[in-house]
Amino acid sequence: MTKRPSGDVVVVGAGMVGAACALYAARAGLEVVLVDRGPVAGGTTGAGEGNLLVSDKEPGPELQLALLSARLWAELAQELGTAVEYEPKGGLVVASAPDALTALTDLATGQRAAGVETVHVGADQLHDLEPYLAPGLAGGVLYPQDAQVMPTLAAAHLVRASGARLETGRAVTRILRGADGAVRGVRTDRGDILAPVVVNAAGTWGAQVAELAGVGLPVLPRRGFVLVTEPLPRRVRHKVYAADYVADVASDSAALQTSPVVEGTAAGPVLIGASRERVGFDRSFSLPVVRALAAGATRLFPFLEQVRAMRTYLGFRPYMPDHLPAIGPDPRVPGLFHACGHEGAGIGLATGTGHLIAQTLAGQGPELSLTPFRPDRFDHPDHPDHPDRSAEEAVP
Repeated sequence: MTKRPSGDVVVVGAGMVGAACALYAARAGLEVVLVDRGPVAGGTTGAGEGNLLVSDKEPGPELQLALLSARLWAELAQELGTAVEYEPKGGLVVASAPDALTALTDLATGQRAAGVETVHVGADQLHDLEPYLAPGLAGGVLYPQDAQVMPTLAAAHLVRASGARLETGRAVTRILRGADGAVRGVRTDRGDILAPVVVNAAGTWGAQVAELAGVGLPVLPRRGFVLVTEPLPRRVRHKVYAADYVADVASDSAALQTSPVVEGTAAGPVLIGASRERVGFDRSFSLPVVRALAAGATRLFPFLEQVRAMRTYLGFRPYMPDHLPAIGPDPRVPGLFHACGHEGAGIGLATGTGHLIAQTLAGQGPELSLTPFRPDRFDHPDHPDHPDRSAEEAVP
């Protein structure tokens, strides 16, 4: 007897990207099964700050995806109301010295040509936007399109709005393929889920899911810590970060990097980042990293020296060597799609990613070209970022 399909699409990974893939695929008329070995938002999404940013992206395909995603997030926020705690508070990038301000202004000029709204902020105007900023900064750029959501709430509401069949606590152990090599579904520790399409939205574990289908995808974990203060009256109005944060995001280094990122929340606590380091899936607490975060934050906002830090947490960003996610069909395995490798931008880029995946599944031309995001691009020896993965980084 031939087993009947369980749905049209199986999405592996119930983080923000998987939730968005499920939502837009369902709205394209497809029957979706969303499966995860843990709970909704139990991985990188639950360890994120919920940032929806255009400010930290250089002109190019990722910025175009961010602009598309920002538009879709604004539409979802209107639809879902206050449930996802969408806050279009804007981002303020500050420079401590004139040369850093020149580089920041040059970046903003290119971003503006690509469709980003930017506002130059002189040194004498910074305190109008952020009264508690440290004195002596050279200036900055305001990005009104930057926003924030509460990530775990937003992921849960996207899953609910999708109407997808949710299968949590169910680990995928194999990608099922037919004699012709095409996808037939997934095998889990609780039985098979059959469908002609599988979307790999497993985030930091995207490489492991790809391997279950017999293909390589160079997703590596990049650890980061967040420091959380006691609840405060709103003193930090925007997402505020130093200009060198953009360079850290684009860096290929595996070594520890920290740059101050500070933002208030509707609930009161101030969130402090950001650190990046490739140490595999090591979940050890690092006091030096947390101290570096605190020191950077107090340089931007001296009042934080008198504020108590209540807790810290860590997560793993899904890093790709060329800093672009894998989005779209995998030509090596018919029926296999990828939607992972967004590093620290997955929450912000989730809506655009899900939208493009759904358009492709529905046989429509995607709104943006998927060529820069091709999952098999690293297979070509002449690719400038052909990975050199270590065994240590590949093991969860």
